[in-house]
Amino acid sequence: MRKDIDFSPVRNVHVVVACSEEGWKVFLINRDKNRLENVMVTSRGYGETKTETQKTSTLRHMIPYVDAGEYALIEPIDESVFHLNNEYWVSYFIDGQVYDKKFIFVPDSLIEENLVFIEELEMKGILHD
Repeated sequence: MRKDIDFSPVRNVHVVVACSEEGWKVFLINRDKNRLENVMVTSRGYGETKTETQKTSTLRHMIPYVDAGEYALIEPIDESVFHLNNEYWVSYFIDGQVYDKKFIFVPDSLIEENLVFIEELEMKGILHD
């Protein structure tokens, strides 16, 4: 059962929404010294306007591994969902130990004023840690 699993805290693993010439993309960056294995990322958007509840489809992404100091593309993201909560639930293994964390970009946080240079990607983005 879930309560019996030891979930160690996630450190040095980040989700980044970056702006490239091809558009906005979501990446997973591994700044840890260990290789991440069997990485599963679930993404979804949700929120409310004055008149309705909105939500996107839930997408699941499997990444076999992300080496130490490397990054992986999760998915492209459309600007039309920036007004929603954009949630990325990341799970992975290091040496047989499971790690799990939700990264949530709150509504309207994905704006140009919040962009910083992300060295690994060599582009500007919004880093969530």
